[in-house]
Amino acid sequence: MTDSATAPRETAIDLLRGLTVAVMILVNEWASVAGLPSWLKHAPGDADAMTGVDMVFPAFLFIVGLSLPLALQARLEQAGRHGALRTAAERTAALIVTGLFMVNAEMAPAGFNASGWLLAAFGGVFLVWGSISGGPALPWPMRLAGLALLGGLAVVYPGGMSVHWWGILGLIGWAYGLVALLFLQTPQNSRLIAVLAALPLCVAWYALAAPHVGGGAHATHALLVLAGMGTSRLLHDPQHRVAPDRAARVALLTAFMLLAVGFSLRAHWPLSKIQATPSWGLVCAGATLLVYLFVQPLARTSLGRGALRLLGDAARHPLLAYLLPFVIGAMLALAGWQWPAALGAGWPGLLRGVLMLAVVLLLLKLLLRLGLRLKL
Repeated sequence: MTDSATAPRETAIDLLRGLTVAVMILVNEWASVAGLPSWLKHAPGDADAMTGVDMVFPAFLFIVGLSLPLALQARLEQAGRHGALRTAAERTAALIVTGLFMVNAEMAPAGFNASGWLLAAFGGVFLVWGSISGGPALPWPMRLAGLALLGGLAVVYPGGMSVHWWGILGLIGWAYGLVALLFLQTPQNSRLIAVLAALPLCVAWYALAAPHVGGGAHATHALLVLAGMGTSRLLHDPQHRVAPDRAARVALLTAFMLLAVGFSLRAHWPLSKIQATPSWGLVCAGATLLVYLFVQPLARTSLGRGALRLLGDAARHPLLAYLLPFVIGAMLALAGWQWPAALGAGWPGLLRGVLMLAVVLLLLKLLLRLGLRLKL
Protein backbone atom coordinates (compact mmCIF):
# COMPACT_ATOMS: atom_id res chain seq x y z
CA MET A 1 0.00 0.00 0.00
CA THR A 2 2.09 2.83 -1.30
CA ASP A 3 1.49 6.27 -2.72
CA SER A 4 3.56 5.88 -5.86
CA ALA A 5 2.73 7.91 -8.94
CA THR A 6 5.55 6.51 -11.09
CA ALA A 7 4.10 3.10 -11.91
CA PRO A 8 2.00 2.41 -15.00
CA ARG A 9 -1.69 2.53 -14.03
CA GLU A 10 -4.13 -0.33 -14.51
CA THR A 11 -7.68 0.95 -14.18
CA ALA A 12 -8.98 -2.29 -12.70
CA ILE A 13 -6.27 -2.32 -10.03
CA ASP A 14 -7.08 1.28 -9.16
CA LEU A 15 -10.78 0.48 -8.88
CA LEU A 16 -10.18 -2.54 -6.66
CA ARG A 17 -7.77 -0.54 -4.50
CA GLY A 18 -10.19 2.36 -4.18
CA LEU A 19 -13.05 0.07 -3.18
CA THR A 20 -10.84 -1.69 -0.65
CA VAL A 21 -9.69 1.59 0.90
CA ALA A 22 -13.30 2.73 1.19
CA VAL A 23 -14.37 -0.51 2.89
CA MET A 24 -11.35 -0.30 5.20
CA ILE A 25 -12.34 3.18 6.38
CA LEU A 26 -15.90 2.01 6.97
CA VAL A 27 -15.05 -1.13 8.94
CA ASN A 28 -12.42 0.69 11.02
CA GLU A 29 -15.07 3.23 12.04
CA TRP A 30 -17.68 0.53 12.62
CA ALA A 31 -15.32 -1.40 14.92
CA SER A 32 -16.39 0.80 17.85
CA VAL A 33 -20.11 0.72 17.00
CA ALA A 34 -22.22 -1.52 19.22
CA GLY A 35 -25.08 -3.72 18.12
CA LEU A 36 -23.87 -4.51 14.62
CA PRO A 37 -24.27 -7.99 13.12
CA SER A 38 -21.33 -10.36 13.53
CA TRP A 39 -20.53 -10.29 9.80
CA LEU A 40 -19.58 -6.62 10.16
CA LYS A 41 -17.03 -7.49 12.83
CA HIS A 42 -13.80 -9.49 12.85
CA ALA A 43 -14.22 -13.14 13.78
CA PRO A 44 -12.79 -14.02 17.23
CA GLY A 45 -9.12 -14.98 17.22
CA ASP A 46 -9.78 -18.51 18.50
CA ALA A 47 -12.62 -19.24 16.07
CA ASP A 48 -12.43 -21.34 12.94
CA ALA A 49 -14.29 -18.70 10.98
CA MET A 50 -13.95 -15.51 8.99
CA THR A 51 -16.23 -12.67 8.00
CA GLY A 52 -16.23 -10.22 5.14
CA VAL A 53 -14.34 -7.81 7.38
CA ASP A 54 -11.53 -10.37 7.66
CA MET A 55 -11.12 -10.06 3.88
CA VAL A 56 -10.16 -6.37 3.89
CA PHE A 57 -6.56 -6.68 5.10
CA PRO A 58 -5.69 -9.65 2.85
CA ALA A 59 -7.25 -7.79 -0.07
CA PHE A 60 -4.77 -4.97 0.61
CA LEU A 61 -1.93 -7.46 0.53
CA PHE A 62 -3.17 -9.01 -2.71
CA ILE A 63 -3.40 -5.54 -4.28
CA VAL A 64 0.15 -4.78 -3.10
CA GLY A 65 1.17 -7.83 -5.11
CA LEU A 66 -0.85 -6.71 -8.14
CA SER A 67 0.89 -3.33 -8.15
CA LEU A 68 4.38 -4.41 -7.13
CA PRO A 69 5.64 -5.72 -10.51
CA LEU A 70 4.40 -2.62 -12.34
CA ALA A 71 5.94 -0.19 -9.85
CA LEU A 72 9.27 -1.94 -9.33
CA GLN A 73 9.76 -2.74 -13.00
CA ALA A 74 9.31 0.96 -13.77
CA ARG A 75 11.81 1.78 -11.03
CA LEU A 76 14.26 -0.81 -12.38
CA GLU A 77 14.13 0.80 -15.81
CA GLN A 78 14.59 4.29 -14.37
CA ALA A 79 17.21 3.74 -11.67
CA GLY A 80 18.63 0.25 -12.12
CA ARG A 81 18.74 -2.56 -9.57
CA HIS A 82 20.45 -0.49 -6.89
CA GLY A 83 17.86 2.27 -7.16
CA ALA A 84 14.97 -0.20 -7.11
CA LEU A 85 16.38 -1.97 -4.04
CA ARG A 86 16.76 1.38 -2.31
CA THR A 87 13.16 2.30 -3.14
CA ALA A 88 11.85 -1.04 -1.84
CA ALA A 89 13.91 -0.77 1.35
CA GLU A 90 12.70 2.78 2.02
CA ARG A 91 9.06 1.84 1.47
CA THR A 92 9.44 -1.16 3.75
CA ALA A 93 11.05 0.94 6.49
CA ALA A 94 8.43 3.68 6.19
CA LEU A 95 5.54 1.25 6.58
CA ILE A 96 7.15 -0.58 9.51
CA VAL A 97 8.12 2.61 11.35
CA THR A 98 4.70 4.22 10.86
CA GLY A 99 2.97 1.05 11.98
CA LEU A 100 5.05 0.84 15.16
CA PHE A 101 4.27 4.43 16.14
CA MET A 102 0.56 3.85 15.58
CA VAL A 103 0.54 0.67 17.66
CA ASN A 104 2.45 2.27 20.53
CA ALA A 105 0.03 5.21 20.53
CA GLU A 106 -2.81 2.71 20.82
CA MET A 107 -1.05 0.86 23.66
CA ALA A 108 0.12 3.97 25.55
CA PRO A 109 -0.28 3.96 29.34
CA ALA A 110 -2.98 6.02 31.02
CA GLY A 111 -2.08 9.65 31.57
CA PHE A 112 0.17 9.87 28.52
CA ASN A 113 -0.91 12.29 25.80
CA ALA A 114 -1.01 9.60 23.12
CA SER A 115 -3.05 11.71 20.69
CA GLY A 116 -0.57 14.59 20.67
CA TRP A 117 2.34 12.15 20.50
CA LEU A 118 0.79 10.37 17.51
CA LEU A 119 0.11 13.63 15.68
CA ALA A 120 3.74 14.62 16.20
CA ALA A 121 4.78 11.20 14.85
CA PHE A 122 2.65 11.74 11.74
CA GLY A 123 4.40 15.08 11.36
CA GLY A 124 7.77 13.32 11.49
CA VAL A 125 6.61 10.74 8.95
CA PHE A 126 5.52 13.53 6.59
CA LEU A 127 8.84 15.36 6.94
CA VAL A 128 10.76 12.19 6.07
CA TRP A 129 8.51 10.80 3.32
CA GLY A 130 6.22 13.63 2.28
CA SER A 131 6.27 16.38 -0.31
CA ILE A 132 4.51 19.65 -1.01
CA SER A 133 3.25 21.16 -4.25
CA GLY A 134 3.16 17.66 -5.70
CA GLY A 135 6.90 17.79 -6.19
CA PRO A 136 9.87 15.69 -5.09
CA ALA A 137 10.63 14.63 -1.55
CA LEU A 138 11.37 17.40 0.91
CA PRO A 139 14.96 18.71 1.15
CA TRP A 140 17.38 16.63 3.21
CA PRO A 141 17.53 19.10 6.16
CA MET A 142 13.77 18.70 6.60
CA ARG A 143 13.97 14.93 6.21
CA LEU A 144 16.71 14.78 8.83
CA ALA A 145 14.57 16.95 11.10
CA GLY A 146 11.76 14.41 10.65
CA LEU A 147 14.07 11.56 11.62
CA ALA A 148 15.20 13.54 14.66
CA LEU A 149 11.57 14.19 15.62
CA LEU A 150 10.70 10.49 15.36
CA GLY A 151 13.78 9.60 17.40
CA GLY A 152 12.87 12.13 20.08
CA LEU A 153 9.31 10.82 20.25
CA ALA A 154 10.65 7.30 20.71
CA VAL A 155 12.85 8.50 23.58
CA VAL A 156 10.04 10.28 25.47
CA TYR A 157 7.60 7.38 25.16
CA PRO A 158 6.99 6.01 28.70
CA GLY A 159 9.06 2.89 29.28
CA GLY A 160 10.30 2.85 25.70
CA MET A 161 8.46 1.77 22.57
CA SER A 162 7.74 -1.94 22.16
CA VAL A 163 6.73 -4.28 19.37
CA HIS A 164 3.34 -5.23 20.80
CA TRP A 165 2.58 -6.17 17.21
CA TRP A 166 3.64 -4.59 13.95
CA GLY A 167 0.36 -2.88 13.16
CA ILE A 168 -1.44 -3.19 9.83
CA LEU A 169 1.07 -0.96 8.07
CA GLY A 170 4.01 -2.81 9.58
CA LEU A 171 2.65 -6.18 8.49
CA ILE A 172 2.13 -4.83 4.98
CA GLY A 173 5.68 -3.47 5.08
CA TRP A 174 7.22 -6.83 5.98
CA ALA A 175 5.23 -8.67 3.32
CA TYR A 176 6.02 -6.06 0.69
CA GLY A 177 9.71 -6.06 1.55
CA LEU A 178 10.06 -9.84 1.37
CA VAL A 179 8.28 -10.16 -1.97
CA ALA A 180 9.99 -7.08 -3.43
CA LEU A 181 13.36 -8.64 -2.63
CA LEU A 182 12.33 -11.86 -4.40
CA PHE A 183 11.10 -9.86 -7.40
CA LEU A 184 14.29 -7.82 -7.72
CA GLN A 185 16.61 -10.80 -7.31
CA THR A 186 14.79 -12.96 -9.88
CA PRO A 187 15.35 -12.66 -13.64
CA GLN A 188 12.34 -11.21 -15.43
CA ASN A 189 11.53 -14.37 -17.37
CA SER A 190 11.61 -16.50 -14.18
CA ARG A 191 9.39 -14.44 -11.89
CA LEU A 192 6.19 -16.41 -12.43
CA ILE A 193 8.09 -19.63 -11.73
CA ALA A 194 9.55 -18.01 -8.59
CA VAL A 195 6.04 -17.13 -7.39
CA LEU A 196 4.81 -20.69 -7.95
CA ALA A 197 7.79 -22.03 -6.00
CA ALA A 198 7.51 -19.49 -3.18
CA LEU A 199 3.81 -20.09 -2.44
CA PRO A 200 4.27 -23.61 -0.99
CA LEU A 201 7.45 -22.43 0.74
CA CYS A 202 5.35 -19.90 2.66
CA VAL A 203 3.04 -22.68 3.84
CA ALA A 204 6.03 -24.85 4.72
CA TRP A 205 7.58 -22.02 6.75
CA TYR A 206 4.35 -21.56 8.71
CA ALA A 207 4.09 -25.30 9.38
CA LEU A 208 7.71 -26.27 10.03
CA ALA A 209 9.88 -23.27 10.83
CA ALA A 210 7.53 -20.76 12.45
CA PRO A 211 6.82 -22.87 15.57
CA HIS A 212 10.56 -22.70 16.36
CA VAL A 213 11.80 -19.36 14.99
CA GLY A 214 8.59 -17.37 14.38
CA GLY A 215 7.55 -15.46 11.29
CA GLY A 216 4.46 -17.53 10.54
CA ALA A 217 2.24 -14.48 10.03
CA HIS A 218 4.83 -12.87 7.77
CA ALA A 219 4.89 -16.05 5.67
CA THR A 220 1.12 -16.03 5.20
CA HIS A 221 1.04 -12.31 4.46
CA ALA A 222 3.84 -12.74 1.92
CA LEU A 223 1.80 -15.57 0.38
CA LEU A 224 -1.03 -13.10 -0.27
CA VAL A 225 1.33 -10.60 -1.90
CA LEU A 226 2.83 -13.41 -3.98
CA ALA A 227 -0.63 -14.43 -5.16
CA GLY A 228 -1.28 -10.87 -6.28
CA MET A 229 2.10 -10.65 -7.98
CA GLY A 230 1.49 -13.90 -9.86
CA THR A 231 -1.90 -12.59 -10.97
CA SER A 232 -0.32 -9.37 -12.21
CA ARG A 233 2.34 -11.31 -14.05
CA LEU A 234 -0.32 -13.47 -15.69
CA LEU A 235 -2.88 -10.80 -16.59
CA HIS A 236 -0.68 -7.72 -17.11
CA ASP A 237 2.42 -9.15 -18.74
CA PRO A 238 3.62 -6.38 -21.08
CA GLN A 239 5.05 -8.97 -23.47
CA HIS A 240 1.72 -10.87 -23.64
CA ARG A 241 3.29 -14.30 -23.63
CA VAL A 242 -0.17 -15.61 -22.69
CA ALA A 243 -3.15 -14.48 -24.76
CA PRO A 244 -5.51 -12.28 -22.70
CA ASP A 245 -8.52 -14.61 -23.01
CA ARG A 246 -6.44 -17.63 -22.04
CA ALA A 247 -4.82 -15.70 -19.19
CA ALA A 248 -8.26 -14.87 -17.79
CA ARG A 249 -9.27 -18.56 -17.89
CA VAL A 250 -6.04 -19.58 -16.18
CA ALA A 251 -6.59 -16.89 -13.53
CA LEU A 252 -10.13 -18.14 -12.89
CA LEU A 253 -8.87 -21.70 -12.51
CA THR A 254 -6.13 -20.46 -10.20
CA ALA A 255 -8.69 -18.71 -7.99
CA PHE A 256 -10.67 -21.92 -7.52
CA MET A 257 -7.46 -23.87 -6.87
CA LEU A 258 -6.43 -21.40 -4.17
CA LEU A 259 -9.86 -21.70 -2.57
CA ALA A 260 -9.79 -25.51 -2.75
CA VAL A 261 -6.32 -25.80 -1.24
CA GLY A 262 -7.18 -23.24 1.44
CA PHE A 263 -10.32 -25.06 2.52
CA SER A 264 -8.50 -28.42 2.44
CA LEU A 265 -5.87 -27.06 4.82
CA ARG A 266 -8.65 -26.17 7.24
CA ALA A 267 -8.20 -29.69 8.61
CA HIS A 268 -4.78 -28.57 9.88
CA TRP A 269 -5.33 -24.86 10.64
CA PRO A 270 -8.51 -22.89 11.29
CA LEU A 271 -9.61 -20.03 9.07
CA SER A 272 -8.21 -17.25 11.24
CA LYS A 273 -7.09 -13.73 10.40
CA ILE A 274 -5.68 -13.22 13.89
CA GLN A 275 -3.54 -16.36 13.64
CA ALA A 276 -2.74 -15.59 9.97
CA THR A 277 -3.15 -19.25 9.06
CA PRO A 278 -2.25 -20.50 5.57
CA SER A 279 -5.82 -21.74 5.13
CA TRP A 280 -7.13 -18.21 5.72
CA GLY A 281 -4.47 -16.71 3.45
CA LEU A 282 -5.16 -19.04 0.54
CA VAL A 283 -8.94 -18.69 0.80
CA CYS A 284 -8.62 -14.90 0.89
CA ALA A 285 -6.21 -14.94 -2.06
CA GLY A 286 -8.62 -17.02 -4.13
CA ALA A 287 -11.62 -14.90 -3.15
CA THR A 288 -9.81 -11.63 -3.90
CA LEU A 289 -8.69 -12.96 -7.27
CA LEU A 290 -12.34 -13.75 -8.10
CA VAL A 291 -13.32 -10.23 -7.09
CA TYR A 292 -10.55 -8.80 -9.27
CA LEU A 293 -11.70 -10.83 -12.27
CA PHE A 294 -15.17 -9.33 -11.74
CA VAL A 295 -13.76 -5.80 -11.31
CA GLN A 296 -11.77 -5.94 -14.57
CA PRO A 297 -14.78 -5.74 -16.92
CA LEU A 298 -16.63 -3.53 -14.41
CA ALA A 299 -13.84 -0.94 -14.64
CA ARG A 300 -14.67 -0.47 -18.34
CA THR A 301 -18.35 0.32 -17.70
CA SER A 302 -19.93 3.66 -16.82
CA LEU A 303 -20.58 2.36 -13.30
CA GLY A 304 -16.93 1.45 -12.84
CA ARG A 305 -15.73 4.76 -14.23
CA GLY A 306 -18.11 6.60 -11.93
CA ALA A 307 -16.86 4.66 -8.91
CA LEU A 308 -13.29 5.43 -9.88
CA ARG A 309 -14.05 9.14 -10.19
CA LEU A 310 -15.37 9.01 -6.63
CA LEU A 311 -12.59 6.83 -5.20
CA GLY A 312 -9.72 7.68 -7.55
CA ASP A 313 -7.84 9.84 -5.03
CA ALA A 314 -7.96 7.06 -2.44
CA ALA A 315 -6.91 4.53 -5.08
CA ARG A 316 -3.86 6.56 -6.10
CA HIS A 317 -2.94 7.65 -2.56
CA PRO A 318 -4.07 4.76 -0.33
CA LEU A 319 -1.57 5.36 2.47
CA LEU A 320 -2.65 8.98 2.88
CA ALA A 321 -6.30 7.90 2.83
CA TYR A 322 -5.60 5.21 5.43
CA LEU A 323 -3.87 7.62 7.80
CA LEU A 324 -6.41 10.45 7.61
CA PRO A 325 -9.02 8.83 9.94
CA PHE A 326 -6.30 8.38 12.57
CA VAL A 327 -5.23 12.01 12.17
CA ILE A 328 -8.85 13.12 12.50
CA GLY A 329 -9.37 10.89 15.54
CA ALA A 330 -6.26 12.20 17.29
CA MET A 331 -7.24 15.82 16.62
CA LEU A 332 -10.75 15.24 17.93
CA ALA A 333 -9.36 13.54 21.04
CA LEU A 334 -7.08 16.52 21.71
CA ALA A 335 -10.09 18.80 21.37
CA GLY A 336 -12.02 16.65 23.84
CA TRP A 337 -14.75 15.93 21.27
CA GLN A 338 -16.56 12.60 21.07
CA TRP A 339 -19.21 11.25 18.76
CA PRO A 340 -22.75 11.71 20.17
CA ALA A 341 -23.96 8.61 22.01
CA ALA A 342 -26.78 8.24 19.48
CA LEU A 343 -24.17 7.46 16.79
CA GLY A 344 -22.54 4.71 18.85
CA ALA A 345 -24.85 1.83 18.01
CA GLY A 346 -27.01 0.31 15.30
CA TRP A 347 -28.01 2.05 12.09
CA PRO A 348 -26.91 5.50 13.27
CA GLY A 349 -23.47 4.01 13.88
CA LEU A 350 -23.41 2.69 10.32
CA LEU A 351 -24.22 6.17 9.07
CA ARG A 352 -21.33 7.48 11.18
CA GLY A 353 -18.98 5.29 9.18
CA VAL A 354 -20.37 6.64 5.91
CA LEU A 355 -19.93 10.18 7.22
CA MET A 356 -16.30 9.47 8.13
CA LEU A 357 -15.67 8.07 4.66
CA ALA A 358 -17.15 11.18 3.04
CA VAL A 359 -15.06 13.46 5.25
CA VAL A 360 -11.88 11.51 4.43
CA LEU A 361 -12.52 11.64 0.68
CA LEU A 362 -13.21 15.38 0.77
CA LEU A 363 -10.20 16.12 2.98
CA LEU A 364 -7.99 13.93 0.79
CA LYS A 365 -9.07 15.82 -2.32
CA LEU A 366 -8.29 19.12 -0.59
CA LEU A 367 -4.83 17.98 0.55
CA LEU A 368 -3.98 16.70 -2.92
CA ARG A 369 -5.07 19.99 -4.50
CA LEU A 370 -2.71 21.73 -2.07
CA GLY A 371 0.05 19.45 -3.35
CA LEU A 372 0.59 17.33 -0.25
CA ARG A 373 1.86 13.84 -0.99
CA LEU A 374 3.50 10.88 0.68
CA LYS A 375 6.34 9.90 -1.64
CA LEU A 376 6.17 6.15 -1.19
